[in-house]
Amino acid sequence: MAFLEVKDIYKNFGETQVLKGVSFDMEKGEVFSIIGSSGNGKTTLLRCLNFLEVADGGKITVDGEQIFPIDAEGKKRAKVDKKRLTFGMVFQNFNLFPQYTALKNITLAMDVRSDNLLKAQNVKGAEKKRLLKEAKEKNEETAKQILTRVGLENKMGNYPCELSGGQQQRVAIARALALSPDILCFDEPTSALDPELTGEVLKVIKQLRDEGRTMIIVTHEMEFAKNVSDKIIFMADGVIEEMGTPAQIFDAPQSEKTRAFLSRSNEQEAGYDA
Repeated sequence: MAFLEVKDIYKNFGETQVLKGVSFDMEKGEVFSIIGSSGNGKTTLLRCLNFLEVADGGKITVDGEQIFPIDAEGKKRAKVDKKRLTFGMVFQNFNLFPQYTALKNITLAMDVRSDNLLKAQNVKGAEKKRLLKEAKEKNEETAKQILTRVGLENKMGNYPCELSGGQQQRVAIARALALSPDILCFDEPTSALDPELTGEVLKVIKQLRDEGRTMIIVTHEMEFAKNVSDKIIFMADGVIEEMGTPAQIFDAPQSEKTRAFLSRSNEQEAGYDA
């Protein structure tokens, strides 16, 4: 059984059908890149996996447990919500809180999780205050370690407005890592960056790949996708048009739509180089 199983995911927005039965499996430690033209469902698929959107049909199973939809017998909400934290999301526009430092942007979600855990355990009064203080101290230390891992050890006290786009995106990656997701999702992580800042973010993603992280990456960076991925998914018209290894997709695509998309991408890259 695969670590992640996605079966027949459908999603409509009004009368517009965006996802038309998307299915794929991936093993723990694999990296999948999703490519394709804008408007073909790539971001919507990530948002359905992260429950930022609710799919209209299909099934999502993680590590043998169905997390979407909740089965007819009904599972405890806390158990389902815990499984949903299997996914972490890094957005293309960073989504950092401007009023908080880089460090606080990371510890905020960790502290909320610690508080919710104590509530679930019905811990109250002075004992809760003591345990929450200990948890926040541990969360801050963990956040500092993660910021150091992404090369921002000297930027912990800086606010987002004081950071470059590449630095802000690395804070966003650190924030996602802080919640210890089993599957890390990236939605066009370099699209909001100037070309000279793209490399520093891609370097962090490659480091995560080398650590054995399970990742799903929506990207327009074809060369990066080719070098970092175990599998490439090409989406067109709300479905997976073609899926295979980077060599299969980039060197010997079977679908005419895949060939046309890659040809356009190559022409664009040639134009930029000129």
